[in-house]
Amino acid sequence: MKITSAKVIDVRVPTSDNMLGSDPFHKAPDYSSAVLHLETDGGLRGVSVVFTVGAGTDWIGHGIQDLVTLIVGSTLEEFCEAPVKLYRRLNDHHQLRWLHDGVFRMACGAIINAMWDLWAKAEKKPLWKLLVDLEPEFVVGCIDWRNLKDALTPEEALKILEKAGEIKVDREEAMSKLGPKAYCTAGWLGLSDEAILATVRKLQEEGFDAFKVKVGLNSSEDVARLKFMREAIGNDQSLMVDANQFWGVGEAKEHVSNYGPFGLKWVEEPIARDDVLGYVELSESFKEESFQFACGEHAASPVIFKQLLKRRAVGYCQIDAVRVSGVNDVMAIILMAAKFGVPVCPHGGGIALCNMIQHYGMWDQIAVSGHSETQLVEYIDFLQDAVEQPVRMKDGHYVTPEAPGWGLEFREEFLRDHTFPGGKIWSSRPKEKCGVHFEFETD
Repeated sequence: MKITSAKVIDVRVPTSDNMLGSDPFHKAPDYSSAVLHLETDGGLRGVSVVFTVGAGTDWIGHGIQDLVTLIVGSTLEEFCEAPVKLYRRLNDHHQLRWLHDGVFRMACGAIINAMWDLWAKAEKKPLWKLLVDLEPEFVVGCIDWRNLKDALTPEEALKILEKAGEIKVDREEAMSKLGPKAYCTAGWLGLSDEAILATVRKLQEEGFDAFKVKVGLNSSEDVARLKFMREAIGNDQSLMVDANQFWGVGEAKEHVSNYGPFGLKWVEEPIARDDVLGYVELSESFKEESFQFACGEHAASPVIFKQLLKRRAVGYCQIDAVRVSGVNDVMAIILMAAKFGVPVCPHGGGIALCNMIQHYGMWDQIAVSGHSETQLVEYIDFLQDAVEQPVRMKDGHYVTPEAPGWGLEFREEFLRDHTFPGGKIWSSRPKEKCGVHFEFETD
């Protein structure tokens, strides 16, 4: 099966109108995605997305469009034989590697994820099932080990997979109907307490018992909201906070020192995504508290995860489906987390990220960690209707996905309306509310 062509679609949704997704840095995000379609001569299409928050989606799109020319004309069979070859071809490009992480690595990941999607569809399996069925030796062979072996060796990874393999059949049966347990980010910074509570109550009726709120701008207001949330959900439900990297280490200590009374599960991204030493310091400073620190959704490579995990700087590993360079990188991160006993709690939301992370939650809890006792997978209760196979929830869990591949087939109407800048949603909006023109004054 040959890759015959590729198309990238810039899709954006004006979520800023209702302040959905708002946090201290991203005051008016427009949830967006660069959607990649890989067409083949076999009648199948490989699909992937790279999530963004509005302006900048075009940057990702240009990067994907340039890189994807390297695989047009190649075959799916070549990829399936050794996925690490394409991984290295893209990430080690003799000129583009100079750009390093960020847009470049995310563009590489888009192509790799679309190829995994194509492979799963060819096998008529959901992505999680394709991963679960891979032999441990093959999984180990998918990973670029050059900068990871000081934390996890290939031999150690093989043992982790083989140990989980002893109970893999039973774990798969246990998760055959209900997948990973979920939590919901309900407390966006720009929403009123009443709006947040309405969402929480709706989700509680659906079986959710874990919720996250945004913090960061004003300590007294954050504390008031945490008090409000804890009283609203009671002491038997999980509460987490997310500062979206807004503070330095000193500021983080000042803010977080006020959170003790609220029985938090974790404090997420209080400082910069790659400040490993800062996370070490915070973890040591607050080691007597009920909460631990969570980080990873913005960590751009397995090397950053290696440092966070090896130094035991975080208590929760938050992989993102599209921040790193695709399935191969995520495999490495989940295996490292398993070695160090850190629960994998994927970051979700955006446009169709939940469709992707549910597969990683399934693979981890069936074939790597081999349990579901400590992990939570993020869920966002809006924009789930963008795709033909939206995620389904039951009793606060993801319903195990059955669609082949990632399940990222977008509804044509959604693509038509939200393509930027010519789609119906955008062509009628004022210029100042489109793209980089939608800007706030800074202090």
